[in-house]
Amino acid sequence: MTRVSAGLAAVAILSVAAAAQGQAPAPRSPQKYEALARDILSELVGINSTQAKGTLAAAKAVAARALAAGFPPADVVVLAPEEHPEQANVVVRLHGRSAESPVLYICHLDVVEAKREDWSFDPFHLTEKDGWLYGRGAIDMKGQDAAVLTSLIRMRQEGAAPAHDVIAAFTADEESRGSNGVEWLLQAHRDLLQAGSVVNPDGGEAALKLGRKLYVAVQTSEKMFVTFSLEATDKGGHSSRPTAENPIYRLAAGLERLAKLRFPIHLTETTRLYFERRASMETGQMRQDMQAILRTPPDPGAEERLSAMVETNIQLRTTCTTTMIEGGHAENALPQRARATVQCRAIPGESQDSVAAAIRAAVADPKIALGVVTPGKPAPDSAPKVMTTVESVTHSMWPGVMVLPEMSPGATDSIYTRGAGIPSYGIDGMFDDLDDARAHGRDERIGVAAFGEEVEFTYRLMKAMAG
Repeated sequence: MTRVSAGLAAVAILSVAAAAQGQAPAPRSPQKYEALARDILSELVGINSTQAKGTLAAAKAVAARALAAGFPPADVVVLAPEEHPEQANVVVRLHGRSAESPVLYICHLDVVEAKREDWSFDPFHLTEKDGWLYGRGAIDMKGQDAAVLTSLIRMRQEGAAPAHDVIAAFTADEESRGSNGVEWLLQAHRDLLQAGSVVNPDGGEAALKLGRKLYVAVQTSEKMFVTFSLEATDKGGHSSRPTAENPIYRLAAGLERLAKLRFPIHLTETTRLYFERRASMETGQMRQDMQAILRTPPDPGAEERLSAMVETNIQLRTTCTTTMIEGGHAENALPQRARATVQCRAIPGESQDSVAAAIRAAVADPKIALGVVTPGKPAPDSAPKVMTTVESVTHSMWPGVMVLPEMSPGATDSIYTRGAGIPSYGIDGMFDDLDDARAHGRDERIGVAAFGEEVEFTYRLMKAMAG
């Protein structure tokens, strides 16, 4: 998962957040369901589901919980590719009054590696200390897995009859960018994931700053990531006989030109609404610039000021950056090859070919070959039609907390469901500190209260989304 901020300059909105009325203790689930969620989280954290270990044990644990809660075996299906049986998924279905247009939750079970010597606690044992729950996956995203599974169980035990089916796919391979999870399920078992809309808690963001809840962001789109290589070659020779064709120098000159590449502003439906709502939260020059950027044509001064800040620049345009470089083969030999890796994050609607053409033009050297390392997987924006529903649920929990649309600069499994034509939304109510985000890092944790509120938020959202 990439829990990357959509670009909110949190310091600038503290004055607005301080006026919000969402800071009082939020509603919580009945104690038995909060306890159930905590028990599920403890079990899942205790299962090492890194890429090396696989997700089979975690998938079986989720399935056992669903079956024990009374879900029929036909509605709890564990699946894995034949060639990768350890990378397992489990799909659970709660039947509503209509099988048309189900709501699909996608929740990954895999986690990134964690070494005991790097942590203050055993990363694969849920530890509570000073109001925090520590463990690998607590925030990314076994905490959300536990909340989704608990909500399904609660709805079934309460005899809820939603208008539409609710499907939850607990999957493999999100963190490794492999193809044994959501992508494989859509290819091999599309009938199980056929849905009218998708909720992906992994793509959502609930932001906390200095102990204050700031916003809930709804991810309605994400940039397409595509990785290119730039390579210069020459016949080489002895280092005592240098030539002007040195591939390292040629590539370095090309990269210097590439560093100056700035893609044009490209606002989508999501980012237009994002800046519109952001502007209402801001004051002074920032507010004026965010309003001016929405005009046609955008104000040049506003464009320059917003482009100078990383967090707003990445919402305005496609970006490319060099991430790795290598060259030469011996200290006393002329290099025969120099190679750079360039990673791009393209605005939805822009193509891999158009990005490649811009790179070629910027490098401006036909002797530097451009190749594709990781092809892009284009996915359209999802129209932000769920905003009213999310606002209603959010304000029932935290009155006054802003709900924003978000284009994620990072990558989630929603790219596969959007690519399959299913409107997909990253929504999560697990508030995480902007200044102390620990997903993928040492001593990953989530607040005890934040987890309890997430359990209730997920239940309310699931009921609202399913009608």
